[in-house]
Amino acid sequence: MHVEVDIPSERQVPLETTIAPRADRMFLRGLEAHGHHGVFQDERLAGQRFVVDVEWWIDTAAAVHDDSLDSTLCYRELFATVAGIVTGPPCALIETLADRIVTALFESFPEMTATTVTVHKPDAPIVGSFADLGVSMSRYR
Repeated sequence: MHVEVDIPSERQVPLETTIAPRADRMFLRGLEAHGHHGVFQDERLAGQRFVVDVEWWIDTAAAVHDDSLDSTLCYRELFATVAGIVTGPPCALIETLADRIVTALFESFPEMTATTVTVHKPDAPIVGSFADLGVSMSRYR
């Protein structure tokens, strides 16, 4: 049995369907801040170290073209936003903390099309030895 399939040539396919939107990945790793997040009272009182990694996707074409900070996301502002949340009002769960960060990033940086936030809690109150504990959240818009 022979089946013929009519495949349109490139000239027949609209240009916007052949080019994927530009999404360039940028990142900030290892932001450390002291926060008072946790389920237990001693975590809330004394606080502890949290480490945050952020990846974000934006179209950098304009920034590449004009080599200007005005055409891209300012990572100094991103750092301040994330650090402010970690050092800010406490929450019980690192899942909630990560969600607060993701939400604030999307609110503060409309040019951001996606992000992955990882919150590490390296000094979590666990009896025993461990290398790392954390949560990663990815969100797209």
